[in-house]
Amino acid sequence: MSAARSFIVTALSLTLSFLAPAYAQQTQQAAPPPGSPAATITIPGDQLPPPPQKFGGKIERDARDSKPYWPSRVVPPKGAPNVLLIITDDAGYGVPSTFGGVIPTPALDRIAQNGLRYTNFHSTALCSPTRAALITGRNHHSAGYGVVAEQATGYPGYDSVITKDKATIGRILTDNGYHTAWFGKNHNTPEYQSSQAGPFDQWPTGMGFEYFYGFMGGDTNQWQPGNLVRNTTPIYPYEGKPGWNLMTAMADEAIDYVNRMNALSPDTPFFVKFAPGATHAPHHPTPEWVKKISDMHLFDQGWNKLRDTIFENQKRLGVIPQNAKLTPWPKDLIKEWDQLSADEKKLFVRQAEVFAAFAAYADNEIGRVIQSIQDMGKLDNTLIIYIEGDNGTSAEGQPNGTPNEVAMFNQINPSVEDQLKYFYDVWGTDKTYNHMSIGWAWAFDTPFSWTKQIVSHFGGTRQGMAISWPAAIKDNGGIRTQFHHVIDVVPTILEAAQIKQPVFVDGIKQSPIEGVSMMYTFDAKNANAPSTHKTQYFEMMADRAIYHDGWIASTKVLRPPWVTAGVKLPNPVDYPWELYDLSGDWTQYEDVAAKNPAKLKEMQDLFWKEAEKYQVLPLDSSVAGRLVTPRPSLSAGRTSFAWTRPITGTPNGDAPSLLNTSYNLKADVEIPQGGAEGMLITQGGRFGGYGFYVLKNKPVFTWNLVDLKRVRWEGPELTPGKHVIEFDFKYDGLGAATMVFGDYSGIGKGGTGVLKVDGAAVATEKMEHTLPFILQWDEALDIGSDTGTPVDDNDYSTPFAFTGTINRITLDIDRPKLSQEDVKRLQEAARAAGDGPSADAGQMASAEPQVGTVGLSLVDKIQLRIDKREGCRKQAEAKGLGMVDRINFVQSCVQQ
Repeated sequence: MSAARSFIVTALSLTLSFLAPAYAQQTQQAAPPPGSPAATITIPGDQLPPPPQKFGGKIERDARDSKPYWPSRVVPPKGAPNVLLIITDDAGYGVPSTFGGVIPTPALDRIAQNGLRYTNFHSTALCSPTRAALITGRNHHSAGYGVVAEQATGYPGYDSVITKDKATIGRILTDNGYHTAWFGKNHNTPEYQSSQAGPFDQWPTGMGFEYFYGFMGGDTNQWQPGNLVRNTTPIYPYEGKPGWNLMTAMADEAIDYVNRMNALSPDTPFFVKFAPGATHAPHHPTPEWVKKISDMHLFDQGWNKLRDTIFENQKRLGVIPQNAKLTPWPKDLIKEWDQLSADEKKLFVRQAEVFAAFAAYADNEIGRVIQSIQDMGKLDNTLIIYIEGDNGTSAEGQPNGTPNEVAMFNQINPSVEDQLKYFYDVWGTDKTYNHMSIGWAWAFDTPFSWTKQIVSHFGGTRQGMAISWPAAIKDNGGIRTQFHHVIDVVPTILEAAQIKQPVFVDGIKQSPIEGVSMMYTFDAKNANAPSTHKTQYFEMMADRAIYHDGWIASTKVLRPPWVTAGVKLPNPVDYPWELYDLSGDWTQYEDVAAKNPAKLKEMQDLFWKEAEKYQVLPLDSSVAGRLVTPRPSLSAGRTSFAWTRPITGTPNGDAPSLLNTSYNLKADVEIPQGGAEGMLITQGGRFGGYGFYVLKNKPVFTWNLVDLKRVRWEGPELTPGKHVIEFDFKYDGLGAATMVFGDYSGIGKGGTGVLKVDGAAVATEKMEHTLPFILQWDEALDIGSDTGTPVDDNDYSTPFAFTGTINRITLDIDRPKLSQEDVKRLQEAARAAGDGPSADAGQMASAEPQVGTVGLSLVDKIQLRIDKREGCRKQAEAKGLGMVDRINFVQSCVQQ
């Protein structure tokens, strides 16, 4: 044997002798020894991240005399399941077929048939709050989300900040060895922290999720989502792809993720939060799904018949008790179907079909994600929690529905005639940002009364939920009626994974999780066990309720949820209350407050106790006004802005606002030989916003008034070389400061715009009205190109990058200021209406408030002094008037 061959044989023998113990361990499936590269450890979990592991090897001066020792990889406890947490959007109890609805939801049916159906599960009645509770296990006020992020105010229960003492389920599971990801809607980042300037600690990846693919904010255009990000980077995957839809794209992303994790780390469980935009407006299903649903003719007989059908289905399925009563139709608020005209019926049926197609389409894509887990062989040990809706069905579409949700939030409601003429044929396509009529919302919340936003009645809070986990749940197809709440999801997941809540995270002591685990219900022997969730408060925009041991005390609904501005309400403390005995009244059909005054008082006292405990105070009944309340922002306090290079994706929460103000835009540009075109600066898009651009070498400024009207300024062709293109707008109104006095007269007024080139006016136009409240929220402020959708499809397609050179773009804002005479007049008007202004009203009105930094919180303080109106309200109650008549009576009474 040659020396070389002898060396090889000897080396191979040594290698095999070294590997033999490891090979023997693998064949015996023994755990890798501590310190080896494959070693794992399950941590106690009381401290996250866990302390550094102690080095167990040996270190000498010479490596040949030392012994290496690798830190063990953290893994969850043995048997910990994969978790797929699904939550859809704006879908009430009567939407899915699983809970009696007529819309086919086979994926949810599958989970219910392979697991359990929960018929007494509750949300917070609004999306951001429900989702904050869902990922933290704390009540929504405890987590800083008393309302949606866009309505945040400067109180701990309402500031849209999930504080560091409330680690999310993503963070807990990640640090315990799970792979974690979040797909779809993220409505839990403060609006003023959602730009590329960060900070990112309140983004999904900053809250402990390893991967995020989804949209930032309350909703998005499913065809061209301008607020879509991967982790923290804006992305535009739809560009150049007609027919692309986010619902399918996010399912594809989730399927790719779980397969990638399975290929790379098959023994590590995953946690996936899957949160589609469906069925929040805009309702954007594919044409194929619209046809499928339209061909079924589910809604031809109208919303009253639909309600009866759903109610019958629910009793047949056993998802409501046989003695449950269908709550009355609100005849004083919503027309019955037979009262509608033929045009109304035609339009409203189309609206419902597109909504239903969106729900069915979303369920289909969810089904693909579930099937992919089965295809990997992982379904048996996967805990799937499928919650249909984060609140009741939305009635924010107004009585006629709307082709543009942005218009609704600006208090604009197109007629049925106009909707049929201009939008019927494109309903649900990328040419609409559509929502349906309130009658459908009420019907889809069958058998309960009311809708999204309303927490006092189950139409706003009761969600259909199904849970499957084949390895642990054997009572397939079972129904569970125990009272539970969205805060119970986190403790359920932790118990299933055998992971405890940490005591410290990043050195910060954690507040207790406020929910309770639902895992006791997984056992068939506990099918009828009493609920372990005994008490739960509800509050949303001063509407409120308290549940305790089978009773619920609820305030009367004083503001229909489709009325978002201009309604004066009494002091929240004075709201009248109702009482329901749920042991025999499953739907809140009979108010028994008059028969049980002592019980009502007991429940009211309990509410205030819970309110103080969970950061619910102060109560605030304002709605649209909170969209423009003071909050931090990158643009707050600034009136001058400058950009020297292209930059896209600055969200509305951090962008300067041009609403209800005078302003001046200047673009210092260079036009090349042969001309140029492209975007200079834009904010918003197809459904509301402005654009300042060069089109075929001509300067253009366009205001898109929620896709119902466009006002346009255009100049002559530009010569090659340097130019200063300017747009100057003089606003005619007093601005947002009038709202401090409960007066909306200062907003939405007109003004005159002048387009200039090199100092010379080239176009002058008068705008009769401007947008009062908000631009298209899923679009951004862009410089140098346009992301999302165009402000005018007839002029250009995105991204429409500027082909010249931008040297500098400046914006100067000159917000209206109230004179002393204005303040005096507004104070006197408020007093005459029975609204004595608060002590700080005048001070705030003179503080140069900005749109984006002024709201109605002071209006509610003003309304504390409503002696005259309070008397009018009592007269209306004595007359026994319905809600609409009562509101009209009080408004008329206070003017006398």
